Amino acid sequence: MTEIKTQPTQYDVHHFLSTIDNEVRRKDAHTLLSIFTELTGYKPVMWGSAIIGFGQYQYQNSKGINKWMLTGFSPRKQNLSLYIMQGFDHYQDYLRDIGNVKTAKSCLYINRLDKIDMEALMIFLQKSIIDIKQKYPDHTS
Repeated sequence: MTEIKTQPTQYDVHHFLSTIDNEVRRKDAHTLLSIFTELTGYKPVMWGSAIIGFGQYQYQNSKGINKWMLTGFSPRKQNLSLYIMQGFDHYQDYLRDIGNVKTAKSCLYINRLDKIDMEALMIFLQKSIIDIKQKYPDHTS
């Protein structure tokens, strides 16, 4: 079985956030940290060197049984990447309400939080977190 490369680490989340050079990105990351912590009920954990994850679940694919975060985010240089593991097929109305965002398979890309509708983002995140917890009821913290 091949182990996935990105794993939970003991790195300190707050130290990681303090290393973000861009002041706006750092402030946005602190805002997301508060939102994700409140909405998930989980402590933040560094996954690899640049992803802050919340909760964890097991899934099986052709490579075996793997663990992954329920949700999380990464304050990348070019944007904030929010990880919505179930994808976006059932969330198009929510995404329209948020504003100017882009998506990939399980990533929601936001340039700046002050350029989107934060209430709509929180409603979307709350819905996506409820859905992923229901999909993986045996999730762990």
